[in-house]
Amino acid sequence: MEVIPISHSADVVTPQAAAGGATLESVLLTLAYLVASVLFILSLRGLSSQETARRGNLYGVIGMAIAIVATMANSAVDAYVIIGAAIIVGAVIGALMALRVAMTAMPELVALLHCFVGLAAVLVGFAHYLGEAQAHPGNTVLLIEIFVDVFIGALTFTGSIIAFLKLKGSMSGTPLLLPGRHVLNLVMVASSVALAIPFASAAGDAGLVWLLIMTAVSCVLGVHLVMAIGGADMPVVVSMLNSYSGWTAAAAGFMLENDLLIVTGALVGSSGAILSYIMCKAMNRSIWNVIFGGFGTGDTTPSTAGPRPEPGQLDVNEIDVPGLADMLMGAKSVIIVPGYGMAVARAQHAVRSACDKLRDAGVDVRFGIHPVAGRLPGHMNVLLAEAAVPYDIVEEMDELNGDFPRTTVALVIGANDIVNPGAQTDTSSPIFGMPVLEAWKADHCVILKRSRRAGYAGVDNPLFYNNNTQMLFGDAKDSMDAVVAAL
Repeated sequence: MEVIPISHSADVVTPQAAAGGATLESVLLTLAYLVASVLFILSLRGLSSQETARRGNLYGVIGMAIAIVATMANSAVDAYVIIGAAIIVGAVIGALMALRVAMTAMPELVALLHCFVGLAAVLVGFAHYLGEAQAHPGNTVLLIEIFVDVFIGALTFTGSIIAFLKLKGSMSGTPLLLPGRHVLNLVMVASSVALAIPFASAAGDAGLVWLLIMTAVSCVLGVHLVMAIGGADMPVVVSMLNSYSGWTAAAAGFMLENDLLIVTGALVGSSGAILSYIMCKAMNRSIWNVIFGGFGTGDTTPSTAGPRPEPGQLDVNEIDVPGLADMLMGAKSVIIVPGYGMAVARAQHAVRSACDKLRDAGVDVRFGIHPVAGRLPGHMNVLLAEAAVPYDIVEEMDELNGDFPRTTVALVIGANDIVNPGAQTDTSSPIFGMPVLEAWKADHCVILKRSRRAGYAGVDNPLFYNNNTQMLFGDAKDSMDAVVAAL
């Protein structure tokens, strides 16, 4: 039986198959990959809703298990000891990371995982060039597939490393805005495309040199693209890198002639791009600014500058825990707006307890979620789901913004920029035009914060000085625990 290496084709080819017949093994492998593809689609569909997210995650796990078992069962695979050891080591590391990572550290973990995807694509691309491409010289289509795979993989690899360091706080979130940066990006992209010509026409070591040069250019491009993005805008960056990792996998699928990789990569790539567009729209940004860099001006470190309100508005109205408890218990309706401060304090469980007590007392309680609250798409939704907050009272910004004028209390917990009225009124503000939750329109607005310092966009919030705004200073978890006790 003649076998094509699995790195080029997942199917086993026999003389009968070459004559037009299909082997039982190839049929079963195709069927397994088809089932896995359907499960991945169902997984993505399930993850679009909190109620079905757990089931969607399970579909994804089952689909991946089927894909791994089917590939291992292929007769073209014989290095079972090496592959098995790699799977075991990877599974143990992945399990430990999942068990130990805090929800506040989830954004940098996701960025790190995208980094692994990019690195894997680059390594597989080089291995495929040194093996399959050298064994079949003159296959221009295969060479272009390798070139595209390595280009996107290298960009994703270095871009994800920078995103990881910014999210972790190891690198300043201040954007690096070089003069002519957009021209520089375009030059690097054009150079990479141009290098495909000598690479495809060269042979042996000469082709490898061109591939290495392109990889270096792509790595620099990935660094520059993400360096030019402000730390406060990392949710969109994480989403965009997710899209890049998907297209990397799809490119690898074409290179390896693996239908499952193509389908999975296309799903991840397209969904990541759509999510990035939705988030950019929520922030009144252009998605092209994300792709080509220079997006946002925020920093991962809140501004230490004091507030700069209008003269005569220096003072804020403070409230104590008993006063807040009385206000909440006497309210008809309450909208809770969670932010990154709630995540850092891990106050979601205390917030859920307060929500339960208020609902038991007949108060209408809902949660208002801004699309970019936190440091990861859906960050607040995940935190609230972790605390078992009922899904039906968690609503998006567009669903309840019109209800604030009919709300007794808007309770803002650790959020700042997403409730800043200056986004609608101050044309000089960096966040002007960004849709925000209109918490100031409620009868009373209570803000839980550590201090009056500006938010992650470095912009002071005039909401702090409104007549109907009161502030409770301190750690969000300690404050909410005290409120629960008072309730």
